[in-house]
Amino acid sequence: MNTLSPLGPNTPRIALIGECMIELQQRADGSLQQSFGGDTLNTAVYLSRAMGDKAQVDYVTALGDDSFSDAMCRIWADEGIGLDLVQRLPGRLPGLYCIQTDAAGERRFLYWRNEAAVRDCFTTPAAAPILAALPDYDALYFSGITLAVLGAQGREKLIETLIEARQRDARIVFDNNYRPRLWASVEEARAAYRSVLPHVDLALLTVDDEQALFHFEDCDAVFEAYAQIGTPEVVLKRGSEACLIRCDGEAFEVPAQKVKKVVDTTAAGDSFSAAYLASRLLGGSPTEAAQAGHLLASQVIQVPGALIPK
Repeated sequence: MNTLSPLGPNTPRIALIGECMIELQQRADGSLQQSFGGDTLNTAVYLSRAMGDKAQVDYVTALGDDSFSDAMCRIWADEGIGLDLVQRLPGRLPGLYCIQTDAAGERRFLYWRNEAAVRDCFTTPAAAPILAALPDYDALYFSGITLAVLGAQGREKLIETLIEARQRDARIVFDNNYRPRLWASVEEARAAYRSVLPHVDLALLTVDDEQALFHFEDCDAVFEAYAQIGTPEVVLKRGSEACLIRCDGEAFEVPAQKVKKVVDTTAAGDSFSAAYLASRLLGGSPTEAAQAGHLLASQVIQVPGALIPK
């Protein structure tokens, strides 16, 4: 078990594993604005902005050799994200999704991702040196969406990597992000989550996702379940309500930042996770980290799309 203490004096390296997709934002007049987004990629961008030159943030994924993939890599590089762990697979394409937002700012997603390059991220010959490099990172971050898109074979390789990374004192960070449509059944999803949770040091959880996946009755039941697993730090994100934290036996409750108007809740949880993790790795307390997470999320939900301007 690795506590989430501040990283050492050397520039730490953090790798985030997952998928970036082509994003189409539907406007009120029916037109579409194209950008890019994905849960772990959103977190990588906000984490890179928060950490600045205090850390090296790298992204782990697979893209195609198309113009959209080229554009993604240019944007990531401009955000200071390292590309050494990004595979480019000839003839393949990234996934695509469309965001439709209602009057209250709540969003609905439509996905086209079955043939996305990321599905072979850990199964290609080029993946071997990437998997070998990951245990030397100071922190590894992935999500429930990562688990889904990697598939069974990719998940096995991920678990092997997490085990070795923890043996080398890396911090393992997991955001639950459960999306039922990505799984053949809820039973398959539960099995996948349960296979990785024993290797997690910091669990960043959305209460609704935990209840949908595991049918927990309340927040106390969630905390009890993760205590039995042995997760040392658990954060329950509850939207506009206060987040709840259990860290090394201590409990914290941190109110959310209120805003006058919610425009778009896309990436609210991803940005919270980024700010929380950055604060903790830089020496902040759980309360300080949650305050930073709430502040960034409050800014994100007042702007359309996943990534707000710098």
